[in-house]
Amino acid sequence: MKNISRRRVLRGLLNGGAVSIALPLLNCFLNDHGDALATNAPIPLRFGTWSWGLGMSEAVFVPKKKGLNFDLPPEIAPLAPIQQHINLFTNFKTYKDAAPNLCHHTGWVILRSGVAPLTPENRPGETIDVTIARRVGNNSRMRILSATATGDVRDSFSYENGNSVNNPEWSPLRLYQRLFGADFQNPNAPEFKPDPRIMVRKSVLSGVMDETRALGRGLGAEDKARLDQYFTGLRDLERRFDLQLTKPEPIAGCRAPGAPEELPAGVDADLVSKRHRAMADLMLMAVQCDQVRVFNMFTAAAFAGTTKRGYDKPHHTATHEEAVDPLQKCQPHVSWFTHRAMEEWAYYVQALSKIKEGAGTMLDNVLIYASTDQSFAKTHSIEGIPMFTAGRAGGRIKTGLHIDGGGSPGTRLGYTAMRLMGLDVPSWGAQSNMTSKEIGEILI
Repeated sequence: MKNISRRRVLRGLLNGGAVSIALPLLNCFLNDHGDALATNAPIPLRFGTWSWGLGMSEAVFVPKKKGLNFDLPPEIAPLAPIQQHINLFTNFKTYKDAAPNLCHHTGWVILRSGVAPLTPENRPGETIDVTIARRVGNNSRMRILSATATGDVRDSFSYENGNSVNNPEWSPLRLYQRLFGADFQNPNAPEFKPDPRIMVRKSVLSGVMDETRALGRGLGAEDKARLDQYFTGLRDLERRFDLQLTKPEPIAGCRAPGAPEELPAGVDADLVSKRHRAMADLMLMAVQCDQVRVFNMFTAAAFAGTTKRGYDKPHHTATHEEAVDPLQKCQPHVSWFTHRAMEEWAYYVQALSKIKEGAGTMLDNVLIYASTDQSFAKTHSIEGIPMFTAGRAGGRIKTGLHIDGGGSPGTRLGYTAMRLMGLDVPSWGAQSNMTSKEIGEILI
C-alpha cells in the first residue's frame, strides 16, 4: 500500500457539490521504523472528574475516624461545608507490578486507566472518563469537556489512547467561547433556527463512505483499526451535528452567562484559584444546559508548579526540599498548597450544590471522581493515594463517609463508578490492579 500518498483525501458528492476528508496518519505512510432532555424525562446522570497535584501529608490529611462524621485534620479542614456531599477514600493501593514507579505518572494513570504504565510517555488503555463517555456522553453536544486551571493546555489527565490526549481548555475566555459562543443553542429561546454551517457539515461523511469501504479493503490490520477509529470519531461528530439541528427541550435553569475576564498567565495560587472558579462555573452551567454529560476539571499538573507569594519554591520543588516539621507532622509550606487545593475542591462541590434540579440539586444527579498523582510526594510514594467522590449518582450512593480500603486496589473506586454509570463490565484493570469488587460501603 506504499502507493497511497499522505496527501490523499477521500472524495465524494454532497447535494451536487464535491466534498473531501483528509486521511489520518496510517502505518503505510511511515518508514519501516514508524517514526517519520425531553420534557418530563428523568434528569440525566452525569460523570465528572477533578484532580489536584502532589497528594497529601498523611498525618494531617487522613481522618482517624472511619464512616460517618469523620474528623477533619488540618489539610482537609476546608471540606467542612461539603462533608455531607462527599466520600473520602484512603488506604487503597496502586500496584505497579513489574513496571517502574514513574514519578508523578504511575499513580494517576493506574487510578484513571486501571493499568500501570511502562514509560513516562506510556498511556495504556483509556481513562475512565472516556470509557464512561461512550455510555452516557452520546446525547449531548460535546461527548467530553476538559479544562485546566494551570493555564497550560498540556496539563491533562484524560486520554483516548496512547496517541490521543484530550487537551483541556486552559483559558476561561476560550472556554466561554466554546460553550456559549456561536454554536450554542439556547434551549429556552422562543425560536429555533438551525445553523446553516452545521447543515452543510452534517452529511459530509456519507458523501465519502463508498471510497472509505474500498480503501479499507487494501490496508493492513493495524491501519484498518486506525481508520475505523478515525471514522468512528467522524460519525460521532455527525451525530452531534444532528443534535445541534434538533430543537432542544427547555431547561429551566439554563442561561448563557456573561463572558469572563481574560486572566494573565501564571501559576500563583491566587491566580490558579481565580481561573479554576471561573472555569468551574462555566463548565457546570454547560452541564446544566445539557451541553455535556462527562467533564473533567484539573487544578494542577502532576508536577504541580503552583507558587505561593512570599515563598521562593514552587509546590513541586517544596515537596522535595522542605523538611518535615516534627511538631506539625508535615512540611508546612507543602501542606499549605494542599490546603489551598482542598479549598478549591470545596468550591467545586458547593457550586454543584447550588444548582437546582427538580426537587434537589445537581449533586443528586452526578458522580464526581477526584484523585491525585502521589500519596506522599517527597518520596514519590503511590501507597494509599487519597481519592474522593462527590454527588449521589441518581440516588445510588451514600455520602459523608470516610472509607478505609484496607490495602485493596484503588481501581475498585473506578470500577464502582463505571458500574454506577450503567456500564456492564465484569472487571476493570490489569494484573494486580484488576478488580471485580465494588466498594459496597457507599452503595444503596
